[in-house]
Amino acid sequence: KRSSSVRKGGASPCQSGSVLKAIGHSEVLEAIENVILDVLTSLAKKKAPVLTLANRSDWRNIEFKDSVGLQMIPCCTTKKIRSDCSKSAPKFALMLKILSMIYKMVQSNTYATKRDIYYTDTLLFGSQSVVDNIIDDISCMLKIPRRSLHILSTTKGSVAGNLSYTEEDGTKVNCTCSATAVTVPSNVEGIKNLISHAKFMLIVEKDATFQRLLDDDFCSKLTPCIMITGKGVPDLNTRLLVRKLWDTFQIPIFTLMDADPHGIEIMCIYKYGSVSMSFEAHHLTVPSIKWLGLLPSDLERLNICKDALIPFTKQDQNKLASIQKRPYVARQPMWKRELEIMAASKMKAEIQVLTSLSSDYLSRVYLPNKLQFGGWI
Repeated sequence: KRSSSVRKGGASPCQSGSVLKAIGHSEVLEAIENVILDVLTSLAKKKAPVLTLANRSDWRNIEFKDSVGLQMIPCCTTKKIRSDCSKSAPKFALMLKILSMIYKMVQSNTYATKRDIYYTDTLLFGSQSVVDNIIDDISCMLKIPRRSLHILSTTKGSVAGNLSYTEEDGTKVNCTCSATAVTVPSNVEGIKNLISHAKFMLIVEKDATFQRLLDDDFCSKLTPCIMITGKGVPDLNTRLLVRKLWDTFQIPIFTLMDADPHGIEIMCIYKYGSVSMSFEAHHLTVPSIKWLGLLPSDLERLNICKDALIPFTKQDQNKLASIQKRPYVARQPMWKRELEIMAASKMKAEIQVLTSLSSDYLSRVYLPNKLQFGGWI
């Protein structure tokens, strides 16, 4: 059964030129069987089997498109995972191991998280990051989204505000704004009957800021809205939910991040995607997202005390320099200006710096003024 939330069309996010689409069990099994058949054919010819993967982390394989963000080019460079090379043979074996696990899960219609897979044999896999990387490689190689491989992402994000929906199992969820938020669903593609009267959506970088806005009843006090936080770098489900809400309601989406390179990086992931997941860009990015705050220019405009600012580290300088070179910054002159202000000052600030003006300045003054007078870029 195809997922109704998957959008078709657009340029290729994977090397074959096809957009990743949710597909049925038989097609997933056939794709895995074809990989194993190639391995067996090589062995029959007395050749060492090889798995060919797209170079997902290479910027040369990425193109920027205004309507999609960062996406993998159709004819990207690849790397060979050889079974007869001491350096790559362990990864070759682990990929076959995880392909075998996926095959069994799809056959039996069961699901597992990436963490579940790691804990089936922690000594074999060595670390969670090894499992995570291999699963993303398999998803890109087979051109099948992770959910269709029966691998669930662990959710850490939260959502609150003027939103209700029904989960895949029929559970009705009402995200009314209160002291507690709702955890982002683990199967975003499966949610339906989405209802909202929100006028905008606010993506908040940090959970502490998100909770403070909840405590201040921000979602209903100003105008109905939806708030989401990925609690730092967003997980896959949080990004999928932001995209689904955008597809469903087409309301303005604003971001509230720290005025530092890390916060800007997180905002770019929501808006334009990440290099490592560029093969799934069509399901994950929302290029219409606006930067509401905390802008580097806000710090001077609000006369924030210099003592409340934090000096740049060498890592901050390198991160900012890297962001300034990215293809989408050239298309955003106002972003470029803000990054130049930050680079010149060599100072950064957390959203909490606004409490130096007053304890509820963020929800009472800063956000209402920004939203009313168009203080976003």
